[in-house]
Amino acid sequence: MLHNPSPLLTVDLEGSTTVETDIEAASERYIGGRGLATKLAHDRIPFDADPLGPENRLIFTTGPMQTATMSFTGRMNCTAVSPLTDGLVSSNAGGFMSRNFADTGYGAIEFTGRADELTIVHVTDEGVEFEAVPDLEGATVPETAAYLESEHGIESDKTAIIGPAGENGVRFASIMTTEERAFGRGGLGAVMGSKNVKALTVEGDSRLELEIPATQMEIHREAATDDHIMKRQGTVAVMDLANEMDGLPSYYFSEQSFEGVEGINGDAVERKKYKKGTCSSCAFACKLPTRDEERGVETEGPEFEVAMAFGSNSGVDDIVDVMISNELCDRYGLDSISAGNTIAAYLDSEDEFGNTDLIHDLVEKIAYREGIGDTLAEGIARAHEELGVGNWSVKGMDFAAHEGRVLHGQALSYAVANRGADHMYATFYSVEYPLVEASEAMEPIGMDGKAERLIERENLMALNDSGIVCKFSRDYMNEERYEALFGADFEELLEVGAQTVTLERHFNNQRGFDDSDDVLPYEIPELDRGIEEYYELRGWNDGVVPDEALPDDPLAA
Repeated sequence: MLHNPSPLLTVDLEGSTTVETDIEAASERYIGGRGLATKLAHDRIPFDADPLGPENRLIFTTGPMQTATMSFTGRMNCTAVSPLTDGLVSSNAGGFMSRNFADTGYGAIEFTGRADELTIVHVTDEGVEFEAVPDLEGATVPETAAYLESEHGIESDKTAIIGPAGENGVRFASIMTTEERAFGRGGLGAVMGSKNVKALTVEGDSRLELEIPATQMEIHREAATDDHIMKRQGTVAVMDLANEMDGLPSYYFSEQSFEGVEGINGDAVERKKYKKGTCSSCAFACKLPTRDEERGVETEGPEFEVAMAFGSNSGVDDIVDVMISNELCDRYGLDSISAGNTIAAYLDSEDEFGNTDLIHDLVEKIAYREGIGDTLAEGIARAHEELGVGNWSVKGMDFAAHEGRVLHGQALSYAVANRGADHMYATFYSVEYPLVEASEAMEPIGMDGKAERLIERENLMALNDSGIVCKFSRDYMNEERYEALFGADFEELLEVGAQTVTLERHFNNQRGFDDSDDVLPYEIPELDRGIEEYYELRGWNDGVVPDEALPDDPLAA
């Protein structure tokens, strides 16, 4: 099976020391990326670790496809115990860092402990340097990127940076790479901040040369020549469809359609797009560099989730206002989905929907934990009672844009996902809108067959995250191509995904998670039946992984 056999670099921040570890046995089993990081986290992070304590580990991983030149492979993974969900979370970022990371010769880099002062960690194939940067305390992501380029000649595509939100322990702080791409969901920026690490830089010339089958070039050519709407509008292309289905969360989830949708939909974004945007080696180019010269804003996006959170869910119908919110989140290092939804909760509590000046002010207040921003920085699950609004989250993670009240399989996914109410864990929405071929589609209403299909999709998405292959490759990948690329039977590959999901669930079980956490804040017909079927098919007891269901340990003697 294709895998990344490169070693693990452990960076002990307390002692400013490093250790290399051979992890090929784990890589061979879990391929790389999320699968490998989940195995490392499961074995190396204490089950009772404080997410913001020194015993938590922040693990960056790449995969074997980052040695390829195929489209859809410009991504990498980061894993830790989340300060937002209190469970294990893996976050996936695009951009241009992944191949620069692979150039160091490492398949994984983990941070443990805490540095005495604010530090940048420079990793190359020749060694590791610890640079104390107390003067960068409170610096924004662009300010830090500018420092690295001016003082060290290190471009932003070789960096992972936190803004003031990460330093201040905002529970949904992101880690930014290439300035505008984010390890977004789950608050991993706060974990990096808790370790007093302002930035990680990666450089070298030691990338492995793995033999990738010629199938990669077929996929690359199709990605380059296909006239796909996402090339023009990104994920926000689905907004009109969601609105027509009564499935666009609006006004802090109190409504399911938005009268101002035309001001924030795909057409509105496309009018502000001024050039193509892509990730490393990807010809699909679905990113959205946008700007508005009149108001002096330039950003990347917004994508659908952000246009929902800072748009319809906040009562805002002007795409430029959403672009400003998006840019502010990138600047301060915030997950733009959670930031927008949490601000929407505050707007609901104050009857201030549509107040864009307030919204933009709140983004900065959250990043610096000033005034009400200190409360909002805790996220919806911890702040909703003080605000007097409903708790629109699962396992502490607030909802993505794809509306479970009309997409029942997506609702089931939100309920049982180890990561909480996140749309990318299974991307079940794609088969219910549908965004796939008719033969792959399912009726959005109802639970029949949904549990079995959800497991298939969770396993496939975990496989993609281990490879690492972008989830938007769905129109270009099939069983034969997975088998050709990874050199294994498709069912064997899906088992890698299944083992990854199982290890995540087992880790969370040891932290106290069970079926009482697999709940939604709204009613769905037969949801309980779907959850029970899901447990039965997974072999879990009331949402808990029994010992006999754990995968055998490839690292055992």
